[in-house]
Amino acid sequence: MEIRPLVLVILDGWGLSPEVSGNAIYSTPTPNFDKLMSLFPITSLHASGEEVGLAWGEMGNSEVGHLNLGTGRVVMQDLPRIDKTIADGTFFKNQELLDAFKFAQANGSNLHLLGLFSAGGVHSHINHLFALLDMAKKQEFSRVFIHLITDGRDTPPQTVLKDLPKLEEKMKSLKIGTIASVMGRYYGMDRDKRWERTEKAFNVLTQANAPKANSALEAINAAYAASKSDEFIEPVAIANTPRIAPKDAVIFYNFRSDRARQISDKIIDKGGVYFVSFTSYGHEPSPLVKVAFFAEKVTNQLVMLLANNKITQLHIAETEKYPHVTYFFNGGWEEPFAGEERILVPSPKVATYDLRPEMSAKEVMTKFVENFQNKKPQFTVLNFANSDMVGHTGNFEKTCSAVSTVDAALGQISAAVLNSGADLIVTADHGNAEQMVNPQTGEIDKEHTTNPVPLILALNEKVSKNPQAVSVETKIALAASPPTGVLADITTTIVQRMGLGKPQEMTGQSLEGVL
Repeated sequence: MEIRPLVLVILDGWGLSPEVSGNAIYSTPTPNFDKLMSLFPITSLHASGEEVGLAWGEMGNSEVGHLNLGTGRVVMQDLPRIDKTIADGTFFKNQELLDAFKFAQANGSNLHLLGLFSAGGVHSHINHLFALLDMAKKQEFSRVFIHLITDGRDTPPQTVLKDLPKLEEKMKSLKIGTIASVMGRYYGMDRDKRWERTEKAFNVLTQANAPKANSALEAINAAYAASKSDEFIEPVAIANTPRIAPKDAVIFYNFRSDRARQISDKIIDKGGVYFVSFTSYGHEPSPLVKVAFFAEKVTNQLVMLLANNKITQLHIAETEKYPHVTYFFNGGWEEPFAGEERILVPSPKVATYDLRPEMSAKEVMTKFVENFQNKKPQFTVLNFANSDMVGHTGNFEKTCSAVSTVDAALGQISAAVLNSGADLIVTADHGNAEQMVNPQTGEIDKEHTTNPVPLILALNEKVSKNPQAVSVETKIALAASPPTGVLADITTTIVQRMGLGKPQEMTGQSLEGVL
């Protein structure tokens, strides 16, 4: 069967907003994106909330976006799934969680609760920590020590002091729980193999000689005094609290796996600790390593359909988004499928990406063009991380630079793809760079958004004979219009475009005939 090659480009964090103020995308010349927008059909898609399997009003994220894009269906996400078990009471009967309490009880040891202390809902939720404390009360187990990983990335930069009193009140009312350490997610949730960061976090979790503060409040105030936001709080132990030791139990309550893996590897490798993760972090289950909430295995997703039809694939991104174009896009499958090639381009080794807003976009583009022209993969998924990763720093000027870098790379890619006669689809997984200032408060906004994302179907037979100039007003009008569909619709559009039968598991609708 003759398959016309198709390239899916995901502009991470490139949303659509009707607001001009604080919009790094509208504030940056994007001639290549604008050219595609003028020549080809464009619409907007939902990328947040229930339309992608999250709770109503919940902002989108990279994991969820890529999962929807790769599976062609709205997948119920871990946050609402776990919330439901708390609401119906089955959470408190979860055998893996109960076994952690039993292990610590039998050994006369401690239970440690580790996770991102955040109401952001991207990697974890504060309510899940509170439910674990309720569970400890029900189990009449009091040796509970809490290790706070502070956010400031999926929440405003200085949020932990607003949430800390809620935790203290919860512990006081239950008479259970002691805060044992505090650390920013920069250290406790690195995913880029910056092991020096992970080592700092691990030492505070496990070593008696770790840096100490007298209280969580003291540690946080010291960080703020040093102009460090929640994300960058240096790991510190709280005086007179125990570290994680052999025969202790640990429950890691992050439900998103990518940023939980490195620190989990260190804890598990320490040995002798009973470790329970809320979801699978990729570790083999063993007598001492358990998963509380296994996800349902996704099948008949796009990569499986392509592999079954012997269609060659290329999945390419830099380090920061590599898991998203592989594990998440593939529906939670770790290993490559038949005919699937993967290219990982290292992200620059800098403290924060506003120091290198170009990141590795040029290298990703160059390696893609090389591979596309020489190996001719029939399907490619490619991610540009810049708009999201630099957007998370809150640095408006550098995020504009990131947007400009991505646009330049998009120009090279679109030329290579369209000149070859192949199809090009351009979209995003969620918003970020389009809203760098909170419209309600005027504060710096580093978070993802609930805004829709663009979809451009750059198909040669759909090129406009009368292209119109694109202005900021054009983009505002697009952002203000009701979205045409959801991210899962892109998958079905690809399947139809390639002449493949849509599996019944795919709930998305093709948009080719709509645009």
